[in-house]
Amino acid sequence: MPRCRSRLPGTIAAAALAFVAACGSADHPGLVQPDDNAKPAGELKALPRSLTAAEQGLVSSANAFSFSLFKQVAGASRDSSVFVSPLSADFALGMTMGGAAGATYDQMRSTLAFGTATDADINASYKSLLTLLTSLDTTTDMRVANSIWYRSGVAFNQSFLDASKATFNAEVRGLDFTQPSAKTFINAWVSTATAGKITTIIDDIKPEHVMFLINAIYFKGSWRDRFDPAQTKDDVFHGVAGNQPMRLMHRKGMMRFLFRTDLSAVDLPYGNGAYSMSVILPAAGTSVDQVAATLTPAAWNTLVSQFRDLDSDLWLPKLKLEWERTLNNDLKTLGMRDAFVPDGADFTRMSSSNGTHLFVDQVRQKTYVDINEEGTEAAAVTNVGLSLTSLPPSVRVDRPYILVIRERLSGTIVFMGKIVRMPS
Repeated sequence: MPRCRSRLPGTIAAAALAFVAACGSADHPGLVQPDDNAKPAGELKALPRSLTAAEQGLVSSANAFSFSLFKQVAGASRDSSVFVSPLSADFALGMTMGGAAGATYDQMRSTLAFGTATDADINASYKSLLTLLTSLDTTTDMRVANSIWYRSGVAFNQSFLDASKATFNAEVRGLDFTQPSAKTFINAWVSTATAGKITTIIDDIKPEHVMFLINAIYFKGSWRDRFDPAQTKDDVFHGVAGNQPMRLMHRKGMMRFLFRTDLSAVDLPYGNGAYSMSVILPAAGTSVDQVAATLTPAAWNTLVSQFRDLDSDLWLPKLKLEWERTLNNDLKTLGMRDAFVPDGADFTRMSSSNGTHLFVDQVRQKTYVDINEEGTEAAAVTNVGLSLTSLPPSVRVDRPYILVIRERLSGTIVFMGKIVRMPS
């Protein structure tokens, strides 16, 4: 980390968490929780209301950022599996962008693909999307939490803190960062928000650190039609690490398939059908990175429109994966450059007195996913740190593939991954 040249110590860290696990309690008002007593419902065919133009714009922007970030990370990780939550990063960076100004703000807007949307529309849409995603499916557990932790005694604009509360339902709290209990308290919040799947996002609090902004998304879904564990068997995955043992699940019946010359795909719904996981298997001779490089919002919309009900067979690996990456260079490549420059970033909407000395120190994401016969459990934590200057007739997934977990009615993408090797 570059040393600060400002009079005040401080690093602002923004963390975004997206995950599948149980989380939340009355002690953490930043958590938006579904009705735990709701009864299972039939298949959901449409949203409870039409999205506004601004909300449609935010979903489009979020998905454009999702594909850009996924392609960048996947391309930089040729021989490694990837499981990223672009939506988690989007929420974290969206909170951080609320404190940016000048070229820093413009670059963040461009990276997040907001186009000509106004701040008012962006904030209103973040708020309504958060509510929509957590209330659509009473049979699937989808929760969102946001929080801001700042160093007591360092001046931040109340307008920024209030806007974060209003837009992101963020829990905002000042802590004495010189005390070890501050790190323990924040990490405990993270662990609670991810039901213990991700237990830490902060390794240490340095004198430069002044704020941590954390977004958490929790998702846990059971397949609408589950795999029979009795049909799961030992098999071989043909990936970049050579032949590896795996446990291969099997289902036969009516599913939503897509067969093209370049790929095969299947779409597997959770709960009442609002959320689903799409698995994309490149054709033999086509690499997973080649397919990933072609994914754009338009190409994706075409792909999902081509799914058709078909009675066929599916073989899908059981998967449990933990993934971590610092996203600084990826975001710089996507155009978010000034935010990382000591004494070159502008966060004066966050702090009028110190904003020209604040910069992003680190954007770090941790994720977790568990795909099994019953459903999927996944988790992600993204930490953005600001510093103060100072398939044929059947689909057999036994080689590298892409997976996407999405809310299919609004089209919002939550997780994206490419699996090129089985985790050890």
